[in-house]
This record gives sequence, structure tokens and C-alpha cells, in this order.
Amino acid sequence: MPAIVERVADTARTPAVRGFLHRPERPCGDALILTHGAGGNANAPLLIALAEAFAATGLTVLRCDLPYRQARPHGPPRGNGAEDREGLRRAAEFCRSFMPGRMFLGGASYGGRQATMLAAEDPKVCDGLLVLSYPLHPPGRPGQLRTKHLPSIHAPVLFISGSKDPFGAPAELEAAVRLVPTKPRLLIVEGAGHDLGFSRAAKKKAAELPQQVLSAFRETVTPKCD
Repeated sequence: MPAIVERVADTARTPAVRGFLHRPERPCGDALILTHGAGGNANAPLLIALAEAFAATGLTVLRCDLPYRQARPHGPPRGNGAEDREGLRRAAEFCRSFMPGRMFLGGASYGGRQATMLAAEDPKVCDGLLVLSYPLHPPGRPGQLRTKHLPSIHAPVLFISGSKDPFGAPAELEAAVRLVPTKPRLLIVEGAGHDLGFSRAAKKKAAELPQQVLSAFRETVTPKCD
């Protein structure tokens, strides 16, 4: 039976938590929070597909809009991302208010990067990370690496990246991932770009990806929901 999807709007504290909650028929107690890239929102097709796949295994999944997207329907984030990390922390607190198990944070591109930065700042915020299309550096600027915080991550991490991603080639990502001290895993999706195939006509690969991610996630962070 498909998970029930509910619209969430927790405005009791700032930043607010807004998004969509996937409640499985038989929740196992663990939760996964998924956030979006700089130009997207919680309704990104990739996030929806992954939320459905994970919820089918018993995880409660929250797809949420980061604070900058709540403030503006379009446009990139501003500043150093501190407010968005606080929004991600609030989302974790929200889920913990009704989910007793482990907490996993994840996101695509900018959202995934903010999740890794938050985990580096606060090791207690989550039990594992799912990082989709990590923006290792701006396209065409390989010298501007976003790796300084990676050695401070103490949770299991699964990185998913396309082999044609201009934000980081496979060899560059392999070197960066080795900076994380928790034996992280990098899964390369052949032929995919930064969108991992979800904004192009690669329907077959896109359909297969959620299960590939789910399988790799199980092996990397060994969730108990099976």
C-alpha cells in the first residue's frame, strides 16, 4: 500500500517547517529528511521518487522546502546558508517529535551540501547522510573545492553523483569522499549529469535509480527498516 502523503506546515517556531510528509503504512520508527537543490523545491521529481521508494520500506520521509525557498518561490539561496541549515535542524526536531528512531538527512546539490555542513557542525543531528549530486565545485572552477568541512563528519554517508556532472567529475569526487573519516560510499550513475537523469528523457534510468539508491543506502548506513 502506498504511503500517505500529508502537507506539513509547522510554524510554531522559526524557521518554519514546510513540505510533504510520506507516512508509511507500517512505520519502523526511522525518518529521512530530503531537501532540494538551489533552483528547486520539495516537489522535485527526484525527491518525490526517492521519498516513495524509502517510505515503501517503512521509513517516514519528509520532503521540505529550505527557508530561502519558503521566502521566495524562485531564485537561488543567499548568504552562507546558515539559515537554511537551521531550517534543516528544525525539520529534524519536527520529525523527532513523533518518530522515535534514527534520523537521516539528505538532499540534492545545495540541500545535500547543507546537510553535510550541518552534520559536521553538530554530530548529534543525524545518524546518516544521503547526498545527491554533491556540488563539489562550481562548474569550470575545479580549484574552488567545497571540502573543508568533510573531515568533521562522523556519520555514515552515501554520495550519489552522475558521471557527467559538471559540479564534480568522478575522480574529483572520489578524492573528496575519502576526506570523510567514516568509510563513506560513492555511487556513480553512468551517463547522468547533475540532475541524475530526472530532468531529461532518460526515463528507464530514472525509473531504476530510486531502487539503486535504496540498495546502496542500506549497505552504507544499514537501516533497520526492511
